[in-house]
Amino acid sequence: MPDKPKLTLLGQPWPMCRRRSSWLNLIPAALLLPLAAACAEPKAQPDVQAAVFAVDPVIARALHDPLMSDPDLASRNEANAAIGFIDSAALPVFPADDSAAADARAAARLELLEQGTIPDLPQPSPVPGGERLGPEASPAALMAALGAPEDCAAGLDENFALAATLPQVAAIMPRGMVVQAGGADTAGCRIRIIRYQTPALPEDVLQYHYARAVRGGLSAARFDQPEDSLIARNSAGETLVVHARTLANGMSGVDLLYRAPADRLVRVASRR
Repeated sequence: MPDKPKLTLLGQPWPMCRRRSSWLNLIPAALLLPLAAACAEPKAQPDVQAAVFAVDPVIARALHDPLMSDPDLASRNEANAAIGFIDSAALPVFPADDSAAADARAAARLELLEQGTIPDLPQPSPVPGGERLGPEASPAALMAALGAPEDCAAGLDENFALAATLPQVAAIMPRGMVVQAGGADTAGCRIRIIRYQTPALPEDVLQYHYARAVRGGLSAARFDQPEDSLIARNSAGETLVVHARTLANGMSGVDLLYRAPADRLVRVASRR
């Protein structure tokens, strides 16, 4: 008969699975458990992962998904903070409807009427007004639209706080919801690039910005090709470019580009 399997305890070989042996009385009960397991017939182990998925697939999937990190959240230190809050993020965009569009138009007109009669929006120019913008526009295209040096693009910084530093001539329309903001404040590159959405129609958007531009001393022209837009400038190099389009969600998407004169900082002014 083949030799019985042996177990080494304290450097000495011992037979395994012996039912009666005097040495068993000398071993603590805790050490006998591995011996009993070794003598028992092996049992089929269930697929632990499959069992977890079967019990609660939602939790199991969350636990087994690869770990990811949010750069914005990872860079924010809220140690010892009683209340955490997002200090640089866009508000959720609310759905648009006819009532919201009418309310936004009325709010814009009321603000403009506080300074007198609203100048009429001119008819579109028969010539195209530059390139189409939008979220897909490159930094070089944005600089070209403003007439700014192309190397200004390298100094652009994205920060929602920059949307609060616009002068009156480039004020955001009432009920406008900022979704992206950036800019630069270096010599020759004093720029703001703001993207916002509003329930107001594109024509009402252009009407508001046209009134702000002409009241600020800029000469403005309206275009409808390649998209609804407004370009306003003065002799000092101050430039305002506004593009508006209807989005799939019914809102008007607005690109607001502003360049301050070379000898002047971008300054905040009252909307009144």
